[in-house]
Amino acid sequence: MNKTLILATILAAGTAKAQQNQQILTPELLWKLGRVSAETISPDGKTAIYGVTYYNLDENNSERNLYQIPLQGGKATQLTNTPGGESVVHIDKATGDIIYLSKGQLWLLEHQTQAAKQLTKFEGSLSNVKRSPDGKHLLFSQEVALQQVQSADKYADLKKSNAYIFDALNNRHWDTWFNGKFSHVFYASYEDGVVGKAVDIMKDEPYFSPQQPFGGAEDITWSPDGKQIIYVCKKKFGTEYAVSTNTDLYLYDLGSKQTTNLTEGRMGYDVAPSFSPNTQQLAWLSMKEDGYESDKNDIIVRDLASSNTFNLTEKWDETVSSYSWSNDGSKIWFIAPTKGTMQLFEISLNKDLSKVGANQIKQLTTGDFDITNINGQQGNVLLLTRTDMNHAAELYTFNIKNKELKQLTTVNDMLNASLAKSKVVGRTTKATDGKDLFSWVIYPPDFDANKKYPTLLYCQGGPQAALSQFYSYRWNMQLIAAQGYIVIAPNRRGMPGHGVEWNKSISGDWGGQPIRDYLSAIDDLTKEPYVDKDRLGAVGASYGGYSVYMLAGVHENRFKTFIAHDGLFDMRSWYGTTEELFFANKELGGAYWGENPPAGYTKFNPISYADKWNTPILVVQGGQDFRVGVEQGLGAFQLAQLKGIKSRLLYLPDENHWVLQPQNAIVWQREFFNWLKETL
Repeated sequence: MNKTLILATILAAGTAKAQQNQQILTPELLWKLGRVSAETISPDGKTAIYGVTYYNLDENNSERNLYQIPLQGGKATQLTNTPGGESVVHIDKATGDIIYLSKGQLWLLEHQTQAAKQLTKFEGSLSNVKRSPDGKHLLFSQEVALQQVQSADKYADLKKSNAYIFDALNNRHWDTWFNGKFSHVFYASYEDGVVGKAVDIMKDEPYFSPQQPFGGAEDITWSPDGKQIIYVCKKKFGTEYAVSTNTDLYLYDLGSKQTTNLTEGRMGYDVAPSFSPNTQQLAWLSMKEDGYESDKNDIIVRDLASSNTFNLTEKWDETVSSYSWSNDGSKIWFIAPTKGTMQLFEISLNKDLSKVGANQIKQLTTGDFDITNINGQQGNVLLLTRTDMNHAAELYTFNIKNKELKQLTTVNDMLNASLAKSKVVGRTTKATDGKDLFSWVIYPPDFDANKKYPTLLYCQGGPQAALSQFYSYRWNMQLIAAQGYIVIAPNRRGMPGHGVEWNKSISGDWGGQPIRDYLSAIDDLTKEPYVDKDRLGAVGASYGGYSVYMLAGVHENRFKTFIAHDGLFDMRSWYGTTEELFFANKELGGAYWGENPPAGYTKFNPISYADKWNTPILVVQGGQDFRVGVEQGLGAFQLAQLKGIKSRLLYLPDENHWVLQPQNAIVWQREFFNWLKETL
């Protein structure tokens, strides 16, 4: 019996028995899952504090509450139950009392009584709050109005007007028009719930810190003695801001009121500063190239006594996602993509940091799952967050000594137990250039190798985002497979986890080898007898949506249907309307004007193949998506309609590059599957 038939027999036998009396995952069930995210380990090391977010479809909103659970396992206890969302700021080592942030103010949860009381009534809303090590100050961010760009602010006699006036780019970002306000870093004295006068350490600077729109508390921190603040900032404004990724780490001294640039000369992203527990070193994540948002991410450590700086991962052939110091400062743990998963790694630090290199890096976890966060350490135990394509995030403990990974929280276990699971199998294909192309193949829960199944090619966005054992609440592989589809999800060119060269090779080649990789993967899978070659579809969002638009012009009748969400359809139009120009310049190779425009505007431009379109397509477009503007989806839909191709437009006027509102998400999923039923 050949390997294909052996695999098919195993899959069929394994699923038939396990899936009896189980329900399949539906969009409504998906949105009943609790979304687990860790906060910290308590100072006494006995409990893990975490949050769980639940969505209310009827109310179209969500609520996040805090919970605790013994680190060794046991019954979880709910700590907060107020509407909105809470996050931990500080846990008192002596009393166990928790100070947490809720609705922009600080609250105290007393350990003994479990009673909550509001501590602050600070004017405005506090965000990204961190308490100083000595407890005497708070560090936080707030918005500051510095410029008049709205007409009602600029012209006092025209208060009912609604206009914006701009002299430079960065006039809008992600899903928000710039309103003249900048996020700044503040500190203030703090005692017994009383916040003193706030000091803006970026006073009058027209810059953002944390970065907009996704920077957070990881980009501001106290020095161990509480006398200095380090913050991340891209000190550029307007058009310069839009074309650069050059952030730096700035040190502000509370005593002298002076600010020093710690990373001057480092031209790419420098983010996530963190002091070692022994206070002797400062670590952060760094990229080398200005304008390249997906450059190799390295761990940098500076020896504070000598000011010497060392790149610990420079010669390691991968990129780092996040990191954490060990409690004694002798190691750094980090998460990185590898071969279609996200795993935990360790760097052992010598006293001589110049001798730390790739040979000190060790992979600690292996398996068909993702480690998504490092949330704390107690002795030999790490608190981690884990997902796979059949399971949403839960907290796990990992024993560094015996390598045991053990589930801690069971938020979704009851619902998971009732759901039929999909088989997820790795598959390797030879790409057109002879290199190995890895894909995940996801099978329906009731898979029968003697039947034929409609099959979907999933095209990942990014374009340099890892396609791993992720669990999405929109592009959910378990949900898609549960409706009776086989899904193949290739780790095509451009994805991390297969070496730096593989990762970066997509830049300037969007419509070249990555598209050939997609075709190689689907062509290889169609060799299996259980794949219905007459019922193939391709689906994806962002760069994945671009891939769908490209495939629509070059697929040579392989596919019977397409679904593209917020995809790039006309690269000239996109370049003229997107906001982060550094991304466009790097990925396409520059602007579209001139005698010899980059290939991204000609042979790698989906609109160039408009005459080849002949296949039904569902176009999804967010109205507040400024990364991939509304004209992209409208143009693709209009082309299909004018050519007489069966097509549908799902327009979400209140959504950005994602779908964040629960009821809109259900609409998205219903339309997604309705379209597949109609066309596949």
